[in-house]
Amino acid sequence: MNQMQQMLMQAQRMQRELAKAKAALAEKEFKVSKGGMVELVMLGDRSISSLNIDEAALDPENKEMLEETIIMAINEASEQIEKENAELEEKITGKTGLF
Repeated sequence: MNQMQQMLMQAQRMQRELAKAKAALAEKEFKVSKGGMVELVMLGDRSISSLNIDEAALDPENKEMLEETIIMAINEASEQIEKENAELEEKITGKTGLF
């Protein structure tokens, strides 16, 4: 087997490992709580599986603050997912953004 075939086989193996790791990541839960007002659970595929808003935060005077808090929770969960995704890629391939 020549060197090119070995490199191709290694790349295919890394792709399989990465696909398996990303499938597991897609099902993992990332939980974020913001100020006791908002609790968010986002899956690794970036779908939101639950959102809990404290009743005290539902006061119409808190509308803007509540909206900002929800946005911050979503952004934080997305950042956690992105960080874990980059760590997976680096662990499997030695680099990020390769696949």
